[in-house]
Amino acid sequence: MIEFNKYNFAPVMDYPEDYSQFHVFGFTKGYHPESIPNQKWGIGRYNEKRFNMYETELFEGERNVHMGIDIWAPTGKPVYSFYNGQVLYMRENDNPGDYGPTIVIHYQLSGQSLYALYGHLSRESLAMVSERDPVQKGQQIATLGDNDVNGGWEPHLHFQLSVDDPGEADMPGVVAEENREEALEKFPDPRLVLGELY
Repeated sequence: MIEFNKYNFAPVMDYPEDYSQFHVFGFTKGYHPESIPNQKWGIGRYNEKRFNMYETELFEGERNVHMGIDIWAPTGKPVYSFYNGQVLYMRENDNPGDYGPTIVIHYQLSGQSLYALYGHLSRESLAMVSERDPVQKGQQIATLGDNDVNGGWEPHLHFQLSVDDPGEADMPGVVAEENREEALEKFPDPRLVLGELY
């Protein structure tokens, strides 16, 4: 078992130290892009069952329980590695509703592997690091992409943890209700790394 409380992690973005400045979204009643504040920080919650949000073919009409945390911020904001690790996978996931440019980094904590997906990045991010590159705690690895490249979403970072090697620059960011309990074991709460953002 990883003892997360033994570590001092770097923030993955330059968000406010005062977490009360975050707008915490509730997508349980649906997603409305016009409700996303343009120049403010926002949070999309982990393990939230969302409605009317994942409607492209990618989600098979049934996957709607969110397995990461979304950090909503303006396009171009820098994204950082939370700890020392190694870039494992990179890819542009360019399906409608997908992650767009995506980086997965492998970390070793308490002698165990942990994988983190950074999604909805800019295309330029895929030239900032390369697969197998070592990365340092607090090192900039990416910037946020706009909705032309990030799957069509308002700009935000999807940050997700996995205890299993995903094998590619992808993880199911949402799962079906019947797979929820298994997914919660495989994809731990990102607040273990990010802190209590909400």
